[in-house]
Amino acid sequence: NMLTVNYSTMRNNLNEYCDKATDEHEIVIAIRKGEKNVVLMSLEQYNQLVKAVKNAEYLAMIDRSIAQFEAGKAQEHELIEVE
Repeated sequence: NMLTVNYSTMRNNLNEYCDKATDEHEIVIAIRKGEKNVVLMSLEQYNQLVKAVKNAEYLAMIDRSIAQFEAGKAQEHELIEVE
């Protein structure tokens, strides 16, 4: 869910919007006239978003590695044993 409010409304009712973000899983966008807008979301949602981005970056790295391997750009190395 996503909710858009102007900045002064959010400021005057911050506790209410924090509850919406944490209890109702709303993503609240604060519109600031003449300024950059901001997003309010729960820490849980933020952590899920960061995890999804990291997973996508990791999968993209694997895809690039597979493409390099298939293009014959791989190198063979002996394994190093660690004591």
